[in-house]
Amino acid sequence: MNFRENIKNYNRIIIKIGTTSLTDNLGKINKQAISNLAYVLSILKKQNKQIVLVSSGAIAVGAEALDLKERPRDIIGKQVASAVGQGVLMQIYESFFSKYNQNIAQILLTKDVFENKIRKKNVQNTLFKLLEMGVIPIVNENDTVSTEELEFSDNDTLSAYVCNLISADLLIILSDIDGIYTKDPNKFKDAKIINEILEINEDIEKNAGGSASLLGTGGMATKVKCAKKVNKKGSDMIIASGKDINILFNILNGENIGSLFVGNKEALKK
Repeated sequence: MNFRENIKNYNRIIIKIGTTSLTDNLGKINKQAISNLAYVLSILKKQNKQIVLVSSGAIAVGAEALDLKERPRDIIGKQVASAVGQGVLMQIYESFFSKYNQNIAQILLTKDVFENKIRKKNVQNTLFKLLEMGVIPIVNENDTVSTEELEFSDNDTLSAYVCNLISADLLIILSDIDGIYTKDPNKFKDAKIINEILEINEDIEKNAGGSASLLGTGGMATKVKCAKKVNKKGSDMIIASGKDINILFNILNGENIGSLFVGNKEALKK
């Protein structure tokens, strides 16, 4: 079965983009990257795709606005940076999406929303209605009020929760890595990318290393856990590089890019 070919027909797509894909080498916000993202997502929307963007970057933007030397590591520091950065980030998104007459909406979540039946249903209904109205929801963790008990710890995990919440066909995680490899590509020249994973076994989990980025929080091990979470519910997941946002066109055209974790299609029949 050609699982990549199936992707061409997928309609509801979650796209998670990491901080490293939205910032430059100095950790400053890369407005050109956001401009490119707005263009690509607006085109996909015009192709009748339902798009939800899970976006990192608020803390990095806030740290830049506050002229901090590095990303805050303590909870209060993160909350302060996020409180400043979230509004600035949405303002930047709005400025670029408006060029393509594309409406966007902000959704800020904490983990407890998914543990409360009523609140979870309310968020689900809101997302479905926004998609029905042609709006692109931009989802992020509500870092300003999150505590260790309430936080997702990274937006990879948040994107998996959102994917399952609205039964998306595909979750695409764009990061600073091309996918999962047979070996650590930073240490072994003969490391090869694994393009298709039908089952997440011990070998796959052993190949999942930590995050190489100082800006991002979600490492490969976290991404593999996300794949297990969404695959169980029937959704596919792809890990790919976010260096060139145009890669989304190639992925959704069924090209063999990144690592595809194939969902349990039997789960969709239940």
